[in-house]
Amino acid sequence: MPTENARRNHDALFPGHVSTLAKTDPELIEYFDNFAFDEVLAHDDLDPRLRLMTQLASLIACQALGGYRVMLGAALTVGVTAVEAKEVLYQAVPYVGMAKVFDFLHATNDVLAERGVELPLPGQSTTDPVTRMREGLAVQKRIVGAQAVDAMRSNAPEDEKHIHQYLAGNCFGDHLTRTGIDVPTRELLTFAMLASLGGCEPQLAGHVRANLNVGNDRALLLDVLTQLIPYIGYPRTLNALRVLDQTTLKENP
Repeated sequence: MPTENARRNHDALFPGHVSTLAKTDPELIEYFDNFAFDEVLAHDDLDPRLRLMTQLASLIACQALGGYRVMLGAALTVGVTAVEAKEVLYQAVPYVGMAKVFDFLHATNDVLAERGVELPLPGQSTTDPVTRMREGLAVQKRIVGAQAVDAMRSNAPEDEKHIHQYLAGNCFGDHLTRTGIDVPTRELLTFAMLASLGGCEPQLAGHVRANLNVGNDRALLLDVLTQLIPYIGYPRTLNALRVLDQTTLKENP
C-alpha cells in the first residue's frame, strides 16, 4: 500500500483521481508512488509551482505526452498559471525543437480550453524583428557571460557564423527575452530539459554555468535534478549529476 505521505502528496496534486494502473499494476504503482510522492519529495526544497514547471519541461524533452497531460493538470492545481504553462512550452522550442513541442502545444491548448481559458493568451514578447538581435545578444551575454559569448562568436569559422547569429536572435532574442517567467526560472527549465534529453552534456555544462551566473546555486540545481529522477531514470540522472559535479565542484572547490 502507498504510504500515508505518498497518498497525501498524490491527492494534493491529483484530487479525486483514481489511477487505473493502481488496479492493473498495483505493485509497480505502489513502488512508484512511494518513491515519487514520498521518498523523493522528502528531499524537496522547491516551491511546488517551480517543481512542477521543471517536471513539465523534463516531460516535454522526454516526449512523454501522456505523463505531461497528467502533470499539467497537477501544475495548474498547485497554482501554475496558464501563461507560465505556455512559457514552459515556448522555452522548450529552441532547446528540444518545434517538431517535439508541437503535440504538447495542442495537448496544452486542449487542457486549457477544458478549463475555460480563452486563447490566445496575452502576448509576452518584448522584442520585434528590429530589436531581437540586439536584445538577444544582450541577454545572452548576461546569462552566458560576455567574454565567453564574444570568444565563441569571434572564433567561429566563417561558414558557421550564421548559426551564432541564430543563437543570439532566435534562441535568446525571441525566447529568453519574453515575460511570463523570469530568466533564472528559464535557466532552470533549460537545465531540466538538457538533463532529460541526454547526449547534451557539453550544453548541459554550459547551462550549469549559466544558472550560476543568474543566481541559481548548486543546491537548487541538485534539488531540480532530484525531483526529475522518477521521470527520467537513473542513467540520465547520473550523467547530469556528473556534469553538475564537474562544473560546480571544479569551479568552486
